[in-house]
Amino acid sequence: MSNCLVAQSGGPTAVINDSLAGVIRANQLNPLYERVYGGLYGIEGVLADKLYDLTDLPTHEIDVLKQTPSSALGTCRYKLKRGNDADFRKLIDIMDAHNISTLFYIGGNDSMDTVDALTQWAADNAPGKRFIGIPKTVDNDLVPVDHCPGFPSAAKLANLVTHATRLDYDAYDRPEVFVLETMGRDAGWLAASCCITGDVDLLLLPEVAFDYDAFMAQVARKMELTGECYIVVSEGARYADGRYLSAGEAANDGFAHAVLGGAAQTLKQMIVDAGIAPRGVVQDLSRVARSSNFAQSAVDVREAYELGVSAHMRSADPAFRGQVVGIRRNAQAWKEEGRYVAEFFAGPASEFANYVKTFPLDWILPNYQGITLEAIEFLRPLIAGEPKLLYKDGMPETIVPFNRR
Repeated sequence: MSNCLVAQSGGPTAVINDSLAGVIRANQLNPLYERVYGGLYGIEGVLADKLYDLTDLPTHEIDVLKQTPSSALGTCRYKLKRGNDADFRKLIDIMDAHNISTLFYIGGNDSMDTVDALTQWAADNAPGKRFIGIPKTVDNDLVPVDHCPGFPSAAKLANLVTHATRLDYDAYDRPEVFVLETMGRDAGWLAASCCITGDVDLLLLPEVAFDYDAFMAQVARKMELTGECYIVVSEGARYADGRYLSAGEAANDGFAHAVLGGAAQTLKQMIVDAGIAPRGVVQDLSRVARSSNFAQSAVDVREAYELGVSAHMRSADPAFRGQVVGIRRNAQAWKEEGRYVAEFFAGPASEFANYVKTFPLDWILPNYQGITLEAIEFLRPLIAGEPKLLYKDGMPETIVPFNRR
């Protein structure tokens, strides 16, 4: 019997460890593999032979793992590039040394591309090795899924913060603007989800080019009518020529992506400089949206865990390789009853990688006024429910991350 390896990559989510727990627990119940190894620090750590044995993790620790934020194995921003045979060969050598036949890779768009690249290379160079993807991203920008694990919990936290800060903002009788910034490089799903609360006055997404005059006119109108303007902006908001509003676009994150952040501060300063409001308040969700285990969506927790189980279960078929597991919405139940029912499916990694699922333009209201009721109804079921957390000393209990042991 061979062994398997699980690794995590890219930015963490509040439920990324649920998928890891799903693979571990599934193998305890149905041991397809003799040992389950965790790759520390993603593929970069695996290439350095940094593995951790997860096979016999106690049940209580698995339960606590599921509610532990961040990547319990550690993560990386290292991308295996097509044509880099040295990295590919080194990975196969390490898998051979530990009798590993299958690698489960939990990650976003670039990670699914890695699954595809490894599968194609292995077909000719290491036919006995299999690579399987388990998606995650708070940006919710992968196709062809209904949504990605991690997004519902981030959206839940974003809505909790939106509503709470709106109430705080409304407590003052003074002219100022409030600008909330969310993650979302190329797709505005997370920023758009904040509109579920009904508290957002203006919404700025990457999908709609920023028009300075048109946007400022809307801010001025809101301020004139109510003396208030609560704005939500995605970090990827940009001008028509592709330039980001944020100031940190010169650097890159290791995947040749611009490092964003600062769109809200930029907007606030624009508004103040234009004389529309004398002051403004900025709230940046940034990493809190992806690490808030105290605000997980019960739907998200269940689905992330079951995707891990599904990936393991499907790997019982030796032909299951180069595939990614995903979530889709039962179309009949949704259309006929308005009832959300999740279904799990699998498809070639090539169909998941190197595509961006943007927020639908027909769900975006004109003049930065928010999103349609159809969009809100689509998003609302995803943030439903709260998992029952295990507490210790007044705080949600967490494990010591495996990469810190």
